[in-house]
This record gives sequence, structure tokens and C-alpha cells, in this order.
Amino acid sequence: MERANRTGRIEEGIVKWALFGCALFGVLAVISIAIFLFATGLPFMAEKGFGSFFLSATWRPTASTPEYGLLALFCTTLIVTILSTALGGGLGLLTAMCLFRFVPKQLKRPLSFMISILSGIPSVIYGLFGVNVIVPFLRDYVSPTGMGYGIFAATLVLSIMILPTMVSFTLDSLEAVNPSYYEGALALGASREMACFKVVMPAAKSGIFAALVLSSGRAMGETMAVIMVIGSRATMPTSLFQSTLTLTGAIALGATEYSGDAKTSLVAVGVVLFVLTLLINVAFALIRGKEKRC
Repeated sequence: MERANRTGRIEEGIVKWALFGCALFGVLAVISIAIFLFATGLPFMAEKGFGSFFLSATWRPTASTPEYGLLALFCTTLIVTILSTALGGGLGLLTAMCLFRFVPKQLKRPLSFMISILSGIPSVIYGLFGVNVIVPFLRDYVSPTGMGYGIFAATLVLSIMILPTMVSFTLDSLEAVNPSYYEGALALGASREMACFKVVMPAAKSGIFAALVLSSGRAMGETMAVIMVIGSRATMPTSLFQSTLTLTGAIALGATEYSGDAKTSLVAVGVVLFVLTLLINVAFALIRGKEKRC
């Protein structure tokens, strides 16, 4: 008996330390990436000047006289993220609400499964769909300039890509609301639509906002699909139908081509993306913490 207890304690200790090692590996990976980015990127920013780096809109790292202005890339990233989160978030919210109370129970599971499949499709497939379907349609029927590539095409592609995240988290938040809220609203004479949108949705607002934050992080970090439909010219965005470039696109296009200061500038761009992603995750953690306290 004592031998069995000793063996059990040893196995428990092995599992404990194995789990601790896995958790420590994740923490060390984040710390290592952060050290690499900041140790390389911040000195480069300081050398070139923080003002010119963030306030200049000219990005020409391989020119005879290189310029490392990040403003155009940053503005494009911000616009694409906001537009795709607004469009995809709205569609996701309405889809989740439809699955919550407005579809027959026998259809809810297959519809949810079909939407979740979108999250497993490689981003390059979304890019191919955008290049062969969305871009030609916008060019021929929507764009006033005859240009299909641009921010609007990237917004449509990203809206589809973030849909599973938005629907999943929103539906979980709606279903976590006490059913008595919905039933009580119906008992007081409210319609199904009013009960869902005026009673249940406000009660789930923290979870819905958290879904929007996560979706915006996915949209901001997407690279391949965006490169394929937005173009590759690092210009200040003045139109939704204009070839431009995002922060992630700049890194992807130059990662295997640049050398010297040009390649180091990509690490500096990575610092900006890392900080933006960190802020999004901190916002998500704060929202979730507030939701749990409530």
C-alpha cells in the first residue's frame, strides 16, 4: 500500500512538473520574442528618429536614399482593422442572434458547424477567393476608379475570416445570460426580437465586446489574404479602391528579400505590431475579468 502511494506521488510530481514546464515554455517564448524585437527594433527607431519613423508617410527601405516612414502603413492597418471589425462584427452579431433564438433547434448545430469550418480554411484560400471573385466584382461593378484591389476588398475578405470568432464568442455570451431574462421579457409582452435585442443582448454586452476585441486582433494580424487583395504600394490611403499596404504586409513582402538596415526596419515594424497586439490582449483580459466579476 505504501509503495503504491509512493508511486502515485511520484507520478503526480512528474505530471505537475511537466505541466509547469509547458507553461514556462510559453512564457519564455513570449519573453524571448519581446527581447528580440525591442533589443533590435528600438535602437533602429532611435537611430532613424522616432519622429520621422512614426510621422513620415514614405516607406522606401530599399531605395538609394532609404526612408522608413511608418504612417501610411499604420493608417492602412488601422482603417482595414476598423472597417473589417465593424462589418464582420455586425454580421457575426446578427448571425449569433439568429442561431440563439431564430432558427429551429435541428438546424442550429449544422449551421454552427458550417460557420466554424471557416476558421479552419487556410488564409491563402481566402486570398485566392478574394483575387478571383471579390476583386473582379468590385473592379467591374463597384469601384469608381476601375481598381478592384484595395482597402474595401481586404475588408470584405477579413470580414469573412473573423466571422467564426465573432459568432462563437457572441453565441456563448448570449447563451450564458440567465434564461429568465428572455422569458420574463416575453411574459411582459415583448416580442422575440425585442426580448433578444433589448434585454438579452445588453446583458451579454461584455462578452460581445470581448468578441469584437478578439476579432479585431485577428484582422490586424492577418497577412497572406490581405497582401493578395490590397495591393503592395506603401502609399497613404485616400480611397477604398487604392493599392496600398499594411504593417503585416510590409513585413511579409520584405522578410526574405531585404538585408541590412532594410531588414532591421522590418523588426521595428514588428515592434509596433507586437505592442498593438499586446494592447488588444490586455483589453480582452480586462473585459473578461470585468465580465466574471459581474
